[in-house]
Amino acid sequence: MPDYRKTPEAVAKLTPLQYRVTQEAATERPFDNEFNAHKEPGLYVDVVSGEPLFTSLDKFDSGCGWPSFSKPVELDNVIEQRDTSHGMIRTEVRSKHGDSHLGHVFDDGPRERGGLRYCINSASLRFIPVEELENAGYGEYRHLFENKDAQT
Repeated sequence: MPDYRKTPEAVAKLTPLQYRVTQEAATERPFDNEFNAHKEPGLYVDVVSGEPLFTSLDKFDSGCGWPSFSKPVELDNVIEQRDTSHGMIRTEVRSKHGDSHLGHVFDDGPRERGGLRYCINSASLRFIPVEELENAGYGEYRHLFENKDAQT
């Protein structure tokens, strides 16, 4: 398994928005973010550690203004914890190896996909297109898209 981890070098490369979201648990503006309406097939990884988090196959339009996914591609890479900030009780989602704040998970997702909605900040993600998976070191995920290519 690759060495996914948070390093000072990776944190230093973050944009101010990426830093606020991943390191300070901020939230980017709804609808005005990179991946909300993004439809290209591929893998979404932690912008800090590079650990695989979600695929386009599990992305759906929830209308909330942030990228929404029905499940993580690697359940072990996503940590869920109670969040009582802003006067609400929510479940925060963080990356395991990068300890990046990603967003929150809610139970109002599509029932046919398991009922969860991982509402994720684009600023916490880096996108790897399917055709670049091997070169970027994520070739083991290519098989997820092989049968889907003919359907899309």
